Amino acid sequence: MIDMKETVYIVSGLPRSGTSMMMKMLEAGGMEILTDNIRSADDDNLQGYYEFERVKQLKDGDAEWVGEACGKVVKIISALLEYLPDAQHYKIIFMERELAEILLSQRKMLERRGKPGKADDDKAFVDLYAKHLGKVKAWLSNQSNMDVLYVNYNELMKEPVTYASKVADFLQIPMNAQAMEGVPQGRYYRQRKPDA
Repeated sequence: MIDMKETVYIVSGLPRSGTSMMMKMLEAGGMEILTDNIRSADDDNLQGYYEFERVKQLKDGDAEWVGEACGKVVKIISALLEYLPDAQHYKIIFMERELAEILLSQRKMLERRGKPGKADDDKAFVDLYAKHLGKVKAWLSNQSNMDVLYVNYNELMKEPVTYASKVADFLQIPMNAQAMEGVPQGRYYRQRKPDA
């Protein structure tokens, strides 16, 4: 077992990649969540967003809160990971999802907000996201203070029992894996590729 008091736990990935669901799983498993509850659940995230607004200020140098997050889990999008302070130790659960589903989910969210996206733009975004993920993974592989578990959202939805166990093993802290297994539900998996 590792010392939770010296570790900051992070759920990361692209927006719409399943990060909120993983936060819900970790909460169900018994972890303390760092969130300010400013952004509440809505039609795009029925179980809530689990966001902490100060995370968005990491790029501007607001990182004082990170040391106080030891022992807790916080959601940080992939583009902001590089701004985390070097002094801490991190265990990161990095969510991956079919890029076509991420784009479909983003487009649906924009449509609900009166800002319809264009399906014609998807190829450009797929290329952009793929390059971003490649860059982030390469960077993560060179960080000595970060342990990373990559979790495929699509596979997790098919095998929640297997992945709940994998996550608990990775965290190396007491977790209620059975409670975690009950969080991924098909009714929340709405934007999916045809063969999913």
